Amino acid sequence: MTPISLVGPTPADHESSSRLEVLLREAGLYETSDELAAREDVLRDLQAIVDRWVKRVTAQRGFPDGMAEQATALLIPFGSYRLGVHGRGSDIDALVVGPSYIDRDHDFFAVLGGVLAETEAVTELQPVPRAHVPVIKMRFRGVQVDLLYAGLCLPVVPRDLDLRDRSVFRGMDLASARSLNGVRVADELLRLVPDAGAFRTTLRCIKHWAKARGVYSNVMGFLGGVGWAILVARVCQLYPNASPSMLVPRFFKIFTQWKWPNPVLLRDIEHDDGGELALRLPVWDPRRNPRDKSHLMPVITPAYPCMNSCYNVSHATLRTITEQLQIGNGICQQEILKSGPGGAGGWDALFQPFQFFKAYKSYLKVAVKVAGGEADLREWKGWVESRLRQLVSRVEMATAGMLLCHPNPKAYTAKPHDLHCTSSFFVGLSKQQQQPQVPFDLRATTEGFKQEVYTYEFWRPGMELEVSHTRRKDLPSYVLDQILPPGHLKRKRAAE
Repeated sequence: MTPISLVGPTPADHESSSRLEVLLREAGLYETSDELAAREDVLRDLQAIVDRWVKRVTAQRGFPDGMAEQATALLIPFGSYRLGVHGRGSDIDALVVGPSYIDRDHDFFAVLGGVLAETEAVTELQPVPRAHVPVIKMRFRGVQVDLLYAGLCLPVVPRDLDLRDRSVFRGMDLASARSLNGVRVADELLRLVPDAGAFRTTLRCIKHWAKARGVYSNVMGFLGGVGWAILVARVCQLYPNASPSMLVPRFFKIFTQWKWPNPVLLRDIEHDDGGELALRLPVWDPRRNPRDKSHLMPVITPAYPCMNSCYNVSHATLRTITEQLQIGNGICQQEILKSGPGGAGGWDALFQPFQFFKAYKSYLKVAVKVAGGEADLREWKGWVESRLRQLVSRVEMATAGMLLCHPNPKAYTAKPHDLHCTSSFFVGLSKQQQQPQVPFDLRATTEGFKQEVYTYEFWRPGMELEVSHTRRKDLPSYVLDQILPPGHLKRKRAAE
């Protein structure tokens, strides 16, 4: 992986990087020491809960008292916290590594889930056992935590377990391997970048930009934290001596010109050697796997088993990502690089939010409704959100690509009324340029999507879904309340 340039920063580049970091701090992307201490307290208290849980399960299995007393399970943070790019309000991704006799469905989701449900510090508990990566979601003293589980093929979990060793995968099920990969990928990312400090600042910047521009959401078919981190790490490898103010414009230039589906790789893909240590875990390989060949935006994780972190990207979301990268590149070329040292105005322009509800005249409104309160709404909304990619694909396929879709990752929630809760997602609709003004009938398409959503394994009466066409002027008031400045809606209604 040969660098493009070894040129380092000038004094002006250092000054521009400092201004960028000030802007990121003002945006709340760095924690205070008190907030960091509170986050560490959450991890320490969760580890204590996990310790008591594994000892209890060990004793219930009938193992000797001595073994129960010595039983351990590790709680290992990963994601933005492990990479060192977490900020105010960031969630904590954490992995529980347990011994071979722990059963994920019963012991992790039922028993540990039950313990967490009775813990005063825990709110908004939501187990998701059937997810691609099974997870327990919750808030612990207000901090969002996503808890994953990986079971080792060992009766005792060593306190000094080395997760870099591939042997940890021996005898492991696929769900555990996927869960474990989060920690391994974070560690490998930091090992492969030439300057961790420059990488972290640049990644904070790109994540801030992606969220502002509405292209940060793995579940909706955009990129999540891992995908953006790998892209930033690749740019850092290509310019190993560059400062953040140099790396950000190069990031946009490189990925505006990238020829997808050529994969982004930080290192050669590691395959099984076929010998006794062959683990036979699925590794991204379009030559052997037809599904991998169909991926539109391969951004490959650097740790075995290498996977495409962006497998959810569709034609619609790739188009939106590409458009936003082009806009970002234009801002970098016109405002940041030409502004010279101290281009603070240019940096600010980069982070201007995308005006989703000004960009389109027509939308699909996907209204998620429950009659059982906020806990049911979180569950039902999470399931619908995970299926929205299918709606986008169905619409573009049904209209032969003439109607273009832009899903908005943000959900807009109305105030509860008599235990009835509503939250809505929106998909922007636009026609291909130079297309005749032919109306599209999407009723059969949206009805098919609804029927698919209603196959939810845990569906209950009161969980409802409505998909309807709405124009910008007819957006619900609870949406306008969340996107317009205070008082704007009242002035508008008074004028009407």
